[in-house]
Amino acid sequence: MNGRCRAGWFMWSLLWGELRAAAGPRRLLCRSAAFLSSGDAVSPGPACGAPPGHMERAVVRCVPSEPKMSLWFVLCDGSAKHMQRDQTEPLGRALARIATNAGKGHAKAAKKSKKARAEAGPAGEPVATAPLAVRLFSRDGESVAEDVSNAEAWQDGAVLQIGEVKYQVERNPPSVTELHLPRSLLAGFPVCPKIHTEFGAPQHCLFRWYREQPGGGGDEPSPGGTVWVEAPVRDRVFTPTNAHIGLRLKLQCTPGNSQQRYGLPREVESSGPVEAGPGACTFDSRHLYTKKVSGEGLIRTVSYNVLADIYAQTEHSRTVLYPYCAPYALELDYRQNLLKKELAGYSADLICLQEVDKSVFADSLAPALDAFGLEGLFRIKEKQHEGLATFYRRDKFTLLSEHDIAFNEALVSDPLHKELRDKLAPYPLAQENVLQRSSVLQVSVLQSRNDPSRKICIANTHLYWHPKGGNIRLIQIAVALSHIRHVACDLYPGIPVIFCGDFNSTPSTGMYSFINSGSIAEDHEDWVSNGEEERCNMSLTHPFKLQSACGEPAYTNYVGGFHGCLDYIFIDINALEVEQVIPLPSHEEVTTHQALPSVSHPSDHIALICDLKWK
Repeated sequence: MNGRCRAGWFMWSLLWGELRAAAGPRRLLCRSAAFLSSGDAVSPGPACGAPPGHMERAVVRCVPSEPKMSLWFVLCDGSAKHMQRDQTEPLGRALARIATNAGKGHAKAAKKSKKARAEAGPAGEPVATAPLAVRLFSRDGESVAEDVSNAEAWQDGAVLQIGEVKYQVERNPPSVTELHLPRSLLAGFPVCPKIHTEFGAPQHCLFRWYREQPGGGGDEPSPGGTVWVEAPVRDRVFTPTNAHIGLRLKLQCTPGNSQQRYGLPREVESSGPVEAGPGACTFDSRHLYTKKVSGEGLIRTVSYNVLADIYAQTEHSRTVLYPYCAPYALELDYRQNLLKKELAGYSADLICLQEVDKSVFADSLAPALDAFGLEGLFRIKEKQHEGLATFYRRDKFTLLSEHDIAFNEALVSDPLHKELRDKLAPYPLAQENVLQRSSVLQVSVLQSRNDPSRKICIANTHLYWHPKGGNIRLIQIAVALSHIRHVACDLYPGIPVIFCGDFNSTPSTGMYSFINSGSIAEDHEDWVSNGEEERCNMSLTHPFKLQSACGEPAYTNYVGGFHGCLDYIFIDINALEVEQVIPLPSHEEVTTHQALPSVSHPSDHIALICDLKWK
């Protein structure tokens, strides 16, 4: 069985387990609720003795690429039945198996009934029960032939009849395959669940949030005895208040799709209670400028090095780089709370992030920003656990293509860079140093939904970090600009460029001068940044007219031993202009806790934010 099959069967086994747990104690048929598009639940009631015309659910999962189909339903005695059958098997065999299972359940219920004991013979044996007739009817009411394959027979809208009880067949309804809440919950900070669905989409799901009721009393007791009170929130994201401090949260998610079809709800409880937040954060004042998504024709763009956990959690980081930062404020869960609130509050159309841990992208940032309407793309660095992430607003842009590269691989193998390779060949030490670096470039081409004639090239990078690596950064940026030229001039002629990143270069460096001016002289001092042995003098040019949209701030990186401007949003000034730059935090805000990161700021860098508009 391949990975996809295993994942499918695992999900359905979880569903079966939940169904059995729900049905068993109360002996009800199909405790699941049928949900309307409004989110209101309608109790189906037990099928035995149900009103005429009432039908329960028989849920079928049948995927063409998998050899088996799955079927589950609940009998009158409250027992949940889950079956896996070959898709090619004749229907008659599946019905016979259902009859056997239903007969066992019926006999078991009869043994326990008072009526059965009263009718027992002299030996005390219960009266034998007749075998239950099991049939499947098509949507038009015709009996389905028993020689038809399971895959063909079990269609959506068909009716399964077991004795006198009828079940509406639901084939491949939306289902929740994964549902998690963050481990750390802070008052005043959005709680964004991680949700994966099958045959549905998170944006079409229905949500109900609950808080723990201290001391009992409330809306709904759980099997563990906890009493839950529903919160007046039906959104995918819930922001707890100070009133929730010390209380756990619960989420009920009903999966849905764009046709307003809904599946069985699934619940998850938080592992711990809501804790107090840090108070004022460095980004609170910036959110005053970004309360709403930018208007038509504007592109709110963010570039931000978010400090990878693999770097924040080292002993060197705690004792040397960030000794002023409280240890708990360096913990991933804590920083992610701050980061998600910060990014969500910018209401951005484009977000380019650097130093994104692979697991943080998949488990935290992508689910959280998806809830705010942003689609994410990730490119990992070679041989590392962190990389680049680009997010774009779904209702403004569609993704046309991706053109990511690793600088070292592209320099060696891509014909685009033959001229640069030839220039670098006389300098073997510098060449070796360049090829040892794992830096990557993420390039995405987006198209405006409102005006399909408008396409844009979004580039995102994080250049080599070493203070003496100016020559390496020049080579890396030359590869980057050559590759971007190929995308924006050859593949999509004439489209504008937005180039974001942590360039690890201040405005006085050759890298910054090269991007701004379009050329770098062979005698620039950065060619000998790491000494005479790694000298690699060459002249370079590029065809773009690029300018830093946020100017040259005093610093975008502020740590105990250094502060300077390393991050930029470069824009194509032939096609784009700056509408506004969101002010950076004040120096007093940045240094409230000495430096960054801190209890009120999740990274050692500061996000750059600007609103751009088409010329």
